[in-house]
Amino acid sequence: MPAVLQRVNRLPRALRTRARRWHYNLQLRLLARRVAAQAPAEARTPPVILFNASTRLVGMSLNAAFSLLTGWALRLSGTPVVHFVCQGGLQPCVLGTQRDDPAQPPPCAACQAQSRATYAHADVATFVYQEDAELQQAIRDLPLPALMNFTYHEMPLGALVLPAIRWILRRHTLEDDAPTRLLYRRYMLSAWSLGQQFAALLERVHPMAVVVFNGQFYPEATARWIARQRGIRVITHEVGLRPFSAFFTEGEATAYPIHIPEDFTLTPEREHRLEAYLSQRFQGQFTMAGIRFWPEMRDLDATWQERLSAFQQVVPVFTNVIFDTSQPHANTLFPDMFAWLDAVLEVMRAHPETLFIIRAHPDELRPGKESRETVEAWVERRGVRTLPNVVFVGPREYLSSYALIQRSKFVMVYNSSIGLEASIMGVPVLCAGRARYTQYPTVFFPPTAEAYLHQVEDFLRAEHIEVPPEFIREARRFLYYQLFVTSLPFDAYLEEDSIWPGFVRLKPFAWSALLPENSPTLKVIVEGVRDRKPFILEEMSASLSLSG
Repeated sequence: MPAVLQRVNRLPRALRTRARRWHYNLQLRLLARRVAAQAPAEARTPPVILFNASTRLVGMSLNAAFSLLTGWALRLSGTPVVHFVCQGGLQPCVLGTQRDDPAQPPPCAACQAQSRATYAHADVATFVYQEDAELQQAIRDLPLPALMNFTYHEMPLGALVLPAIRWILRRHTLEDDAPTRLLYRRYMLSAWSLGQQFAALLERVHPMAVVVFNGQFYPEATARWIARQRGIRVITHEVGLRPFSAFFTEGEATAYPIHIPEDFTLTPEREHRLEAYLSQRFQGQFTMAGIRFWPEMRDLDATWQERLSAFQQVVPVFTNVIFDTSQPHANTLFPDMFAWLDAVLEVMRAHPETLFIIRAHPDELRPGKESRETVEAWVERRGVRTLPNVVFVGPREYLSSYALIQRSKFVMVYNSSIGLEASIMGVPVLCAGRARYTQYPTVFFPPTAEAYLHQVEDFLRAEHIEVPPEFIREARRFLYYQLFVTSLPFDAYLEEDSIWPGFVRLKPFAWSALLPENSPTLKVIVEGVRDRKPFILEEMSASLSLSG
């Protein structure tokens, strides 16, 4: 540890945090100056615009780091980069929203100070808030359903804003009350203001591509929509499945579109890597976006074993976080996850011989990101606890889901990743929502809600459920490809910042480590952005460490 950080550790907590942040930002500025000095002075290609206003306020989130490192690598390869940066232009931004008081302004001063460090020695195009009086008048008295469907000068503002509203309010079912309508109007006015300035930037610099964070939150969704309307290629990114890894795509990153070549097979070496990962996963030893969901994982004790033995068959029901950014993609058979649970509840009532175990997602009550529309609230509202054949396992109960799967006749999921793992374990999986893995034959995924409910009945009545052999094979191929081919590791550059969970700082490295020829990850990203190559690691990188 550098001597300066050793001294920082002896300070009171608040001062320690400020000192650490100052030191990390100093590192950013110093490296940014070296990149600027080494980048070719003459542009070799049209520029790329990078935009991520929804990844952090202060500090460096994973996605903010992915964007920054991508920009540095592009510049060093001769591709100009323009960062589209907020200067109080979102009133409020998503992360700056006070959900209990949406009239509160966001913390712009702290965010702008962070931006000055993050984008030091870079080409920056800023945007400010410019209110449109005509739009303000048009939406002033609209009820929530009208706001959700509102279009202005052919821009679907209501639809562009909706995912961010649901995410920040931590609920899918929005309340048509004054605070929700106020926040909806503010987001729409900010989206329109941002959009006009982003359109002007596109006209001025004529970029070859635009790279945005995930494309779901309203600032990036607006920029993505405007660029696509003009025929400009848009690339989105999200965290990958491994620690400190990213997923880049020309599709929607939160849907994780993955194309696996037909001739891709799991060699013995690949099988070994996959098994090493799964052995850790099945023990709860994994993180996602820098967050560890399972501080511990408990097996089924004698009480559980007795309970399971009292029924003819066991069916776990795995839920999701209702406001998660995967949910807009998942809602294909049912309007939402709770509509699915309502339908499943009728099945539960009709089958007292079956023990159904409803398992809430461990991320549903993560501190600081607690859902306001929980599965537990649904359980209480629907009187589920009165059913002798239904058990609810809450998000803070660290019971092993894998132990439940091993005892199950089949597994019901909405779109949770545990459906893929259950399929790998050879257990029949009935999926009710589109998941990243349903793009391949990995689980039972009926085409309609009616067909789904028929298949549930068939499974419950069947003596034995035959799992097609391709399900296990395709599930293993898909998981390997997602882990080791499409998840691009950044662990050579990033480590936890020891301030906030999920936030990172730069490791010590020379500017030359950012050259594409010195980094398989940055080579993939630069060639993907610049040359339209796929964002996948070549087999040469298969020897990368598992921890990456």
